[in-house]
Amino acid sequence: MTAGLMEAATGLIPATPDLARMRRDRTGRIRDSMREQGLDAVVLLGNTNVVYATGAIWPLSDASRTNFEQPVAVVLAADELPHLFSPNRADSRMHADLPDDHVHGPAHLDFDEGVETFLPRLYDLVGEQASVAIDEWSHPLRRAGVFLGPKGAPVDAGHIISRAKLIKTPDELACMRESLRITEEGIREVQARLAPGVKQTELTATFLRTIFDAGADVNILDPIWQVMPRSIAEGPWTTTGDLALPLLSTERELAEGDVLWVDLGISYEGVHSDFGRTWIVGREPNDVERNQFDRWRAVLDATLAVTRAGAKNSDLTAAATAANGGSKPWLPHFYLGHGLGIDSAEMPFVGSDIGEEFDAAYVLETGMVLVLEPVIWDDGRCGYRSEEVVLITEDGWEPMTDYPYDPF
Repeated sequence: MTAGLMEAATGLIPATPDLARMRRDRTGRIRDSMREQGLDAVVLLGNTNVVYATGAIWPLSDASRTNFEQPVAVVLAADELPHLFSPNRADSRMHADLPDDHVHGPAHLDFDEGVETFLPRLYDLVGEQASVAIDEWSHPLRRAGVFLGPKGAPVDAGHIISRAKLIKTPDELACMRESLRITEEGIREVQARLAPGVKQTELTATFLRTIFDAGADVNILDPIWQVMPRSIAEGPWTTTGDLALPLLSTERELAEGDVLWVDLGISYEGVHSDFGRTWIVGREPNDVERNQFDRWRAVLDATLAVTRAGAKNSDLTAAATAANGGSKPWLPHFYLGHGLGIDSAEMPFVGSDIGEEFDAAYVLETGMVLVLEPVIWDDGRCGYRSEEVVLITEDGWEPMTDYPYDPF
């Protein structure tokens, strides 16, 4: 284990992240993986992949501009620094302290003209005979027929990034703790004004104002304050017949006794948070609701008891299922748990529809971050859901947050 992972595993996460070191560590991991696969360059279009490779942060915009003005990153096996093709060169935060010769104008890879302009710039960096992988293909790139591997298919750079980001560096963990802290600062403000008559959108406004005042880069999920039905039949129709979750917030006024399932997340320096709780509006939980929380807690405790480096996903799913009397305590269209980092839900996925064979083969490693989100549901009596963020260590796990479960 590296010294950095030793620090992370023993809880010695720096109080303040060293962002330059975090960027160097990330680029180094990408380049190590590239060399193992014999790649000279990777071209990255996915927003979070660009953030991971370069450290660049930019404001999100409407969907009509997201593709046409998206930043593009190029990582070279022979260069310690990534190249960034950006429509926002004047924004110093956008180019993340990269030198001027590594920051270029926009690529516009959703246009044929953009591809024609970009390719010569890329080949100036790496050469026309280079082995190049890409994470996402625009239609113009496909039409151009570039970046094809020896079998005539593109080499997927997404796998390189996915593997690189599995293990968090100490600085990433420091960013995550700050992201979670900011999230919880917003949640405290929201929970303080939770009452009958308050609109869901008013809760959203309170949350957004607080997190941006506290230093968040981006709100990554339209905050969910979903009023849960007592039964699946009382809720919206779904194609699978399962519980409808999540639903967008509206101007609905909350009523006393409403059971809210909360789900949201933000980004700080490109590292995401995740938060989930169950709240009761305007009163204390009744005996049924407290029993549901107690059962949820028993499932979480049983899952955490087997959570450590070297455990398989199937160890966690088996423990959770046993603690729930043999039934899977998670939503079938989600999972028992998922990773957290540069994306709000990333590998490892535990108990997902990837399948039981995957869970039986996937092994947790020191330095991974896992969000566990079991669900207890009693049709006709609603249910309980919360999320717990933990860091995987050699001998177990460490909590990344300690926000309370009030009102339970």
